[in-house]
Amino acid sequence: MIPTVLMNNPAGADMPPLEDAKVSLEELRNFTVQEIADLPVFALFRLQGAAEANLRRAQALADWLDGALAIRYRDRAQQVRASQEKDTGTVRFEDNGFTVVADLPKRVKWDQQRLGELVELIRSGWGENPAHYVKVRFEVSERAYESWPPRLKELFTPARTVETGKPSYELVHIDGRRA
Repeated sequence: MIPTVLMNNPAGADMPPLEDAKVSLEELRNFTVQEIADLPVFALFRLQGAAEANLRRAQALADWLDGALAIRYRDRAQQVRASQEKDTGTVRFEDNGFTVVADLPKRVKWDQQRLGELVELIRSGWGENPAHYVKVRFEVSERAYESWPPRLKELFTPARTVETGKPSYELVHIDGRRA
């Protein structure tokens, strides 16, 4: 499955020019993940660059198309929402045999300082439990936590869980070229 031009260069052997990495992204579909991992680093470098370039082009095209759809359907979607007496949400309408599903998500933001004042008012001024009305979430800045004195860190550490995100790898050629 791996082209011979790539298999004939064991690790540490003189690296052929980058142009000799003849595996294309299209051919990569026929490889197992292990076969891809076994490719020489210069082939991975070229494939990573090609994949990222394709992704950028595809995203630019998707953004362009989304803009065209917004121009075409924005006013109609707004009219349908207005007829349903709503400012946001999903509406459906027909266009030449197609159902257009137009969604305008609601994004609510709350003034955290003001909410804190209101929670205190409910607790002290009304004598009620604010937990019946609002959810309170505590957050600790990791940068702040790292700079705390040991005694304070010791107190908070049992409430702290560290999880990892998805790892990423970028190949940068020794001469500074990026994929």
